[in-house]
Amino acid sequence: MPVTLAQAQVNADDDVNYMVIDNFRRYSWLLDQMVWDDVVTPGTGGGSSLTYAYTRLIEAAQANFRRLNTEYTPGQAKRQRYSVDLKPLGGAVTIDRVIARLGNPATTEVNFQMQQLMASVRGRFQQALILGDPATEEDQDGFEGLDLALTGTATEYFPGGDPMYTDWTSASVDTADKALTRLDEFDDFLSRLVPSTVGSIDLGAPGALPPGVRAILGNTRSITRLKSMARRAGQFTATRDDLGRQIERYGPWTLVDIGDRLDGAAPIIPIEARDPDGAGGGATVTGLTDIYAVCFGMDSFHGASMAGVPLVETWLPDYTTSGAVKSGEVEMGPVAPVLKNTKACGVFRNVKV
Repeated sequence: MPVTLAQAQVNADDDVNYMVIDNFRRYSWLLDQMVWDDVVTPGTGGGSSLTYAYTRLIEAAQANFRRLNTEYTPGQAKRQRYSVDLKPLGGAVTIDRVIARLGNPATTEVNFQMQQLMASVRGRFQQALILGDPATEEDQDGFEGLDLALTGTATEYFPGGDPMYTDWTSASVDTADKALTRLDEFDDFLSRLVPSTVGSIDLGAPGALPPGVRAILGNTRSITRLKSMARRAGQFTATRDDLGRQIERYGPWTLVDIGDRLDGAAPIIPIEARDPDGAGGGATVTGLTDIYAVCFGMDSFHGASMAGVPLVETWLPDYTTSGAVKSGEVEMGPVAPVLKNTKACGVFRNVKV
């Protein structure tokens, strides 16, 4: 049965795993909303497999009016078989037993290192979810991200006009009318996406998601600019959820800043200089970024995990046995994202921020 981190937290087998999952939930709205289909089992017959196979809807069926005494023009829905390999994501630290005993119990080296490790796991998952490319050395052991999966699809949106970018800078959008004009184009992009039409999981279960949970993913700058325009248009709201987090929305869409890369040098979703049309030979525009929109659900975008295995596990250093230096680990998975419907996610390219 599909689970969320909230359900995994309820079923955590010890206080440490409960605390780690709580950390993931509180500091990553994205991870908290992911639904995980925990059905993958290792293969048999002389080998092992952690592959999740599924069918992706790539083109919807066509319906139209028909003249009398004529036939409909055939137009079948198109689907394609895909598979994704689940991968474990985590890390390890080593701590000398002498150092482990120093300081306040609440701020020991063990607690500090494990907290930092949890932050790294959260950030690495979010980075791979957007930029993952198994063809590169950095992600060769990971999975394909949305940037790659959405390239060339019907929901990869390029602003109209020449050059092909839209200007969201504060200098360009300084009135309500200008904000509404920019948001008209952004709404055109969002209208092409299809939210989940079925409940992701049992709605009576803890942490269950209703149909149509939607998010806009960006970097700090793009989300800030979108909030500013939404306020001018009267489409911005903010509430607090049951974990005490402030949830900000543009209409029904939750606004999510997915943060910086692990080294802190740049946002996960980059702001860069590029040729907007990508054809080369054109003028390079600075300050361009992309914005992603995601619809969560078992028929749209979700995660895959192993059957009968905890979604998150933790191993603390064990100083009850001999050996001065012991290791601690945090591991999520093995897991992988699954895009079952290409219209469940989209990317708005070339936003100048």
